[in-house]
Amino acid sequence: MAGTGMVPADATPYTLRRATGTLAEAAGKLAGEIGAVTTATVLARANRTGIRRGVAAALGAMQPRPADWYAFDVKDQDTPDWYPQGLTCGEDSGSAGASVLAVTWYFKPAPPVPERGVRLTLLSPQTLKYQHALLVEPRTDGSYAPINIHAGGVAWHGDLLYVADTTRGLRVFDMRHVLDLRSVQSDLGDPAQVGRRDGRFHAFGYRYVIPQSDFWRVAQPGPLFSFVSIDRSTTPHTLISGEYDENGPGGRVVRWDLGPDLGGTPRDAFVLGHPKIQGAVSSGGAWYLSQAADARTNGKLLVYRDGKLTTRSMPIGPEDLSVRGGQVWSVTEFRNKRIVFGVPL
Repeated sequence: MAGTGMVPADATPYTLRRATGTLAEAAGKLAGEIGAVTTATVLARANRTGIRRGVAAALGAMQPRPADWYAFDVKDQDTPDWYPQGLTCGEDSGSAGASVLAVTWYFKPAPPVPERGVRLTLLSPQTLKYQHALLVEPRTDGSYAPINIHAGGVAWHGDLLYVADTTRGLRVFDMRHVLDLRSVQSDLGDPAQVGRRDGRFHAFGYRYVIPQSDFWRVAQPGPLFSFVSIDRSTTPHTLISGEYDENGPGGRVVRWDLGPDLGGTPRDAFVLGHPKIQGAVSSGGAWYLSQAADARTNGKLLVYRDGKLTTRSMPIGPEDLSVRGGQVWSVTEFRNKRIVFGVPL
């Protein structure tokens, strides 16, 4: 493509190798002990409620405004501990079994609070009900641990959830293994603990845990995995990942063909050509990039179509991208400005 961005690049540095190790075995063991539930069941039981067209401060000076957007509740708006980063949806999956938006949050504790890892939020656009679940790394002894990563992007295809691990590659979670601790015990355990202790399960007070089942790793040192998305308009469908570059235009974005084996070299790669890109997705031959600024300044949506760049206004702090219902969707991260929103393709 012409212009400063989306220039073809060498995809070789992004070559992935499978590193399952004991993850599949350990995840299967946990799933065998703790009952799994469907996405639809989680949404039906969800314990939080979002606000339609709430927290308008997140929009800043954006014009035109989104046709619709969903704000997290007051507690999730105000927390200084958890920050939204990744976004995907049931349409990315193609088999989620429910209309759903899914958001990853990373934990940013102030000492002496211990690390709590990453959580995934499942949100219904119809009811605005939503529920958090803890993503965990399973162990062969039947326990599990939190995962200390930034989780800057997430993509859902089929039953598999791909979460960006900034320096290592892509962690994989099986959405058939959303495990309900209430199926094996009467309470949610100690909110200050995680894992299996004395025969009981703990997850920092969360009802649901989702164990990691696979890992696609990049050679070290290698490129960064800052965000992830799905393009269902390609044949086969493609998985997209790219790099955040704070000051320069050198970040890259790549696409892998999705199939039984994700490994190997990507089908193509491009230099983004812009700093501070927080998310990228391709659809119908066009590329969409979310560009952040700061906690007070509107972001931008950069669109490359037919070799031409156009720029649109975005809310404050846009992150990862997903395509749903003919719109590009994103989530914003800053405290008291946390929304999920969509804008036309």
